[in-house]
Amino acid sequence: MSDPTPAAKPKKKGGMKKILVMAVAVLGLLGGGIGAGIYAAGAGMVGGAHASEPKEDPNKPKLVERHEGEGGEHPPVPSGHGGGEEAIDTSRYQATYYPMEQSFTANLSDTNGFVQLGIGVSTFYDEKVLDNLKKNDMPVRSAVLMTLSEQSVEALSTPEGKTNLQRQLKDAINQTLRQKEGFGGIDSVYFTSFIIQ
Repeated sequence: MSDPTPAAKPKKKGGMKKILVMAVAVLGLLGGGIGAGIYAAGAGMVGGAHASEPKEDPNKPKLVERHEGEGGEHPPVPSGHGGGEEAIDTSRYQATYYPMEQSFTANLSDTNGFVQLGIGVSTFYDEKVLDNLKKNDMPVRSAVLMTLSEQSVEALSTPEGKTNLQRQLKDAINQTLRQKEGFGGIDSVYFTSFIIQ
């Protein structure tokens, strides 16, 4: 005869405990990974808007706002700076003018003639741009002279040629300032004297 009481099956010891420990470990790893990812994204170490946005340089020149009542007659005209700086609405900002102290004399490319001119510059940025210009006077003067020596008498004899020279001088000055200081900021170049001989 068989025993009326069935034999009790032996219970597995710690099976549920192992599953619980493993689940907690997996959740801990996932949580730690997500937390590290959020920290890295917030710190700009990986993707997201923070990594693609350049950090604002506190030493970068700032635009100078117009005061109340100034410039009402100026229409908003976007102005590129040829120096990698953003285009700006010139009706919102105050221009500062600076005449270069010494005139420039250079031989022209196609004759034995020469050009002698005085120039001034303008910027919509604060005094840092003009400080950079003064600090780098020698390389800026060299860039201006190199640009002048590439000109011909025929080109400089026309209004279009003079306007083109102003644009070339602005670009040369901004390029030099970007190389030396990391920022151009010169908006326009003006002639204060102009002689061709």
